[in-house]
Amino acid sequence: MSPRGYCNLSGNKRESDTLSAVSTDSDSEPLPEELRFRLLVDSVRDYAIYMLDPKGIVSSWNAGAQRFKGYDAAEIIGQHYSRFYTDEDRAAGLPLQNLAIAAAEGRFETEGWRVRKDGGRFWASVVIDAIRDERGRLLGFGKVTRDITDRKAAQDALRQSEERFRLLVQGVTDYAIFMLDPAGHITNWNSGAQRMKGYSAADIVGQHFSRFYTEEDRAAEVPARALRTAEREGRIEMEGWRLRKDGSRFWASVVIDAIRDERGTLIGFGKVTRDITERREAQIALDEARQALFQAQKMEAVGQLTGGIAHDFNNLLQAIGGSLELLERRLASGRTDVGKYVAATRASVDRAAALTQRLLAFSRRQPLRPEPVDLNALVTGMRDLIDRSVGEAVEVALELGDGLWTTRADANQLENALLNLAINARDAMPEGGRLTIATGNVHVEQPPGDGNAGLKPGDHVMLAVTDTGVGMPPDVLSRAFEPFFTTKPIGQGTGLGLSQLYGFVHQSDGHIRIDSETGRGTTVTIWLPRRDGTPAARPDPCATAPLPTTARGTVLVVEDEAIVRMLLVEALTEQGFSVLEAEDGNAAAAILASAQAIDLLATDVGLPGINGRQLAEMARARRPDLKVLFLTGYAYNASVDGAAVDQSVFGPNTELLGKPIRIDAFLAKVQAMLGACG
Repeated sequence: MSPRGYCNLSGNKRESDTLSAVSTDSDSEPLPEELRFRLLVDSVRDYAIYMLDPKGIVSSWNAGAQRFKGYDAAEIIGQHYSRFYTDEDRAAGLPLQNLAIAAAEGRFETEGWRVRKDGGRFWASVVIDAIRDERGRLLGFGKVTRDITDRKAAQDALRQSEERFRLLVQGVTDYAIFMLDPAGHITNWNSGAQRMKGYSAADIVGQHFSRFYTEEDRAAEVPARALRTAEREGRIEMEGWRLRKDGSRFWASVVIDAIRDERGTLIGFGKVTRDITERREAQIALDEARQALFQAQKMEAVGQLTGGIAHDFNNLLQAIGGSLELLERRLASGRTDVGKYVAATRASVDRAAALTQRLLAFSRRQPLRPEPVDLNALVTGMRDLIDRSVGEAVEVALELGDGLWTTRADANQLENALLNLAINARDAMPEGGRLTIATGNVHVEQPPGDGNAGLKPGDHVMLAVTDTGVGMPPDVLSRAFEPFFTTKPIGQGTGLGLSQLYGFVHQSDGHIRIDSETGRGTTVTIWLPRRDGTPAARPDPCATAPLPTTARGTVLVVEDEAIVRMLLVEALTEQGFSVLEAEDGNAAAAILASAQAIDLLATDVGLPGINGRQLAEMARARRPDLKVLFLTGYAYNASVDGAAVDQSVFGPNTELLGKPIRIDAFLAKVQAMLGACG
């Protein structure tokens, strides 16, 4: 069969029908190879496969060509193939140029717009092969065309997207955005990187990104570790000093993301850097300003504290000094009517002790005597006192919870706290109002936020005092717990009440909160941990028992304050005790190491050299049954050389008294410990 005959495959209907009939006859002989190939070409529908003569006239046409060009074989065979080109391509002579290139080079491949029968355009992938006989004579061209309009649209969309993204990245000037290869070499560079770091793309692409790091960071292998972390974890975020091209430093916020292909293979890193030097400097300046403000506020608080203490103690010293001076005058003149001056002196001392306790309460160092407390019973027992304290213009309402749990706290301090809160509420309601005292059980699942951040999880007993008074503005509320801060006129308030309450509650492992709004009243809520135990009042039998005129026993008094030591020694001697004394722990240790009989060691806790706790331990090592009475001006749980002094861990034969100590209370405690009463 001649090549020409092959080219007329789809144009010869009779032969095509014959081929079709032959191909369906299962009893016929196998088709010749050339015939099978002709059937294959004619059945392809996704490609236009046809032949051109040397001048470009269409000489064959397959089903694929008919499908996406729209012409059937009868319409197109014998026509020039240039009709598939656009007007502008024909005007430019592209059809003949393409054939000339294919004839000269054996093959021509291109892409471009082509025209269908209905005038519609499609984007075509075109291959034109020159066909020659055995002697090299050009017989024509084989042409294969494929419609790739959809692929081109996708490519165009991708290209546009990439271009938009490129423009976006290049348009960002506040961030350095660039990529690294897996080894850390820079592969692209945006305008923000150039503006920030000073390098142009030509300067930096291909260089290692570690050149932006300081010498100390490079020596510490910070760049390499950053890439390893990003590769391992997918991302790393960090801040630090970076270098510009001119050698200057800037503080950078850096994010490095690992970039992987669809198979998970690392292909590089995306790096985003921002210059936050100004923000860092502003933050440092803000922190310094806050610190300066804190120092100023602290000094203001110290000034208020010292001024308040000086004012109150000067008044107390005036009362004590004046009473003693008048007492001396009367005794010198032989008069014995000095009882009121003694009473005034004692009252002033008690007031000074109370002031000290308030200061210790604020610093959480007051000596507390925790015991099981039933808050409902305590509130009910104080009802009459509260009613008298707030006056008839204030209605007092109790809302006491049923089945209230027991807490463990200093009952006297709780009573003082409740009374102070009631008086504060009264002062906030000058025209009268309602005072509500509520109790209840509260279970906390997890640490809450906001104003209750210090409230620990677990069971708590709640005491809330609410008034309908004037309330507090935010600036006053924020300072309510400060020592000596008060809104009352001079002489009507020390400003220690709420600070004392704050210290007492936190020292009791509890939490306190104030909620207030101007014109709508105030609520003070206290939470104390639930503690098992049965509340019971067990007064000290020696507290009111008459002191015997004589007593047996030897007491070693250790006190570094000479006047205090003298008073204690004389009081014990008057009661018939044998008394030894020492001015410090070292002198006392020598006495305890001797064979001298000693029944009780009465020692100050805060001694110079060997302190009271250490002295007691040394004494007990030699005298296991020795009774010890600690005297302290601090607290039961104050620290002595890092060791806690807590009455709950003293054990048997050990007691503690907090200074200032009334002489009769001191003697009563010694009598009780030595079994002289009770």
